[in-house]
Amino acid sequence: MSRLFSKQGVRDLFLGLGLLGATLALLLYPQASMEAARTGLQLCGNVIIPSLFPFFVLSSLVVELGLAGYLGRLLEGIMRPLFRVNGACASAFALGFIGGYPVGAKTAISLYQNGMCTKTEAERLLAFCNNSGPAFILGVVGAGVFASSRVGVLLCLAHALASICIGVLFRFYGAGAEKRGGGRSAAPRFQARRFTTAFTGAIKNSFLSTLNICAFVIFFTVVIQMLVTSGFLPGLAQVLGTVLAPFGMTPEWATRLLTGLVEVSSGVWTLSGEGTLSGRLTMAAFILGWAGISVHCQVLSFLGDSGLSARTYLLGKLLHGGLAALFTAGLVRVVPLEAPVSDYLIQQVADIAGTDFSSTLLLSVVCAWLAFLLFFLAAAAGSRKKLGKGRRAML
Repeated sequence: MSRLFSKQGVRDLFLGLGLLGATLALLLYPQASMEAARTGLQLCGNVIIPSLFPFFVLSSLVVELGLAGYLGRLLEGIMRPLFRVNGACASAFALGFIGGYPVGAKTAISLYQNGMCTKTEAERLLAFCNNSGPAFILGVVGAGVFASSRVGVLLCLAHALASICIGVLFRFYGAGAEKRGGGRSAAPRFQARRFTTAFTGAIKNSFLSTLNICAFVIFFTVVIQMLVTSGFLPGLAQVLGTVLAPFGMTPEWATRLLTGLVEVSSGVWTLSGEGTLSGRLTMAAFILGWAGISVHCQVLSFLGDSGLSARTYLLGKLLHGGLAALFTAGLVRVVPLEAPVSDYLIQQVADIAGTDFSSTLLLSVVCAWLAFLLFFLAAAAGSRKKLGKGRRAML
C-alpha cells in the first residue's frame, strides 16, 4: 500500500488513468478524432512543411559549414556584452526571429553539439531564441484573427522586445559556474565539413526534423479536439473561471487560456470572438510568448540526450509570455489601434495569412536564402579581415 501511494506510484497511476481516458475518447469519438487529424495534416501540408523545411536546411548549413564561426568574430562585441554568449550564437538569435519556432532552438542545440558554444551559452540561448516568426504574427494573428495590420506590428514589437529582455536577464544564468571555471570558457575545436557532405546531411536531417514536428502538430490537434468534444476542457475552464472570478476571469477566457497553453495556433484563433481588444491582445501576446506545450515537445525532442537543461528553456518561455503581455498592455494605451490603416498594407498582410503551399514555400525559400546570403557575406568579410591581419603579421 505504501508503494502504491509513493511518488512513483502516484505518477504511474495518473499516467495510466490518462492513457485509459485517451483510449476511451478515441473509441467514443472516432469521427471527431479523424477530422482533427485531417486538419493537422492540412496544417502541416500548407504551413509547417513549406515554412520550416528551408530554414532547417539553412540553419544546418550555417553551422556545419562554419559560417556561424566567422559571423561570431564579427558580432562578438555585441553578443558578449548584451547576452553573455559568443558571437557564433548570433545565428540562432537571428534565425529564431526569421524562421519562427522551433528553428532558433534547433540552431542553438546544433551550435552546442558541434562545439561552437558552451553548455551554459546554449542554455542561455534556449531561454530567448525560440520565437514566433513575423509572418505568423503579422499574417495569422494580426490580419487573420484581429483584422488589423497595426495589431500585428504591435504584437511583433512586444514579442521581440520581450525576447531581448529575457536574453539580457538570462546573461546572469550560470555566471557563478563560469567564475569557478576560470571565467570565459575556451571555444571548443570545430571542423567545418565539405559542402557536399554538409548539404546532403542538411537535406536529410531537416526533412526528418520537419516530419518530427508534423507528428507533434497532428497529435496535439487531435488532443485539443478530444478535450473539447469530451467536455473535459470546457469543464476545467468552468472550474478555473469560478476560482479566478475575483480576478476577472470568466469560463470563456479560461477556455482561451487553456487552449493557448496547449497549442499556440488554436489558442490565438479563439481570440477572434468577443471581449475587449486590450484583453484579447494581452492574452495573444502571452500565448505567443509561451508558445504552447506542442512547441515545447518539439524542442524537447531535439534536446534528446544533449545534456542541456529543459528547465531553463521552459522558465524562459514562461517569462517571455509574461513580459510580452505586460509590454502589449502598455503599448495598447499608447498606440491608436482604432485609427484607420492603409488598405494596401492590410491587403499585404492578409495575403500572407491566405497563402497556399506553393506561395508559402516560395516565400520561405526566398527568405531563407536571403538570410544565407547575409551569413555568407558576413563570413567572407570575417575571413578577409583575418587574412589581412595574417599578411600584416608576416610583414
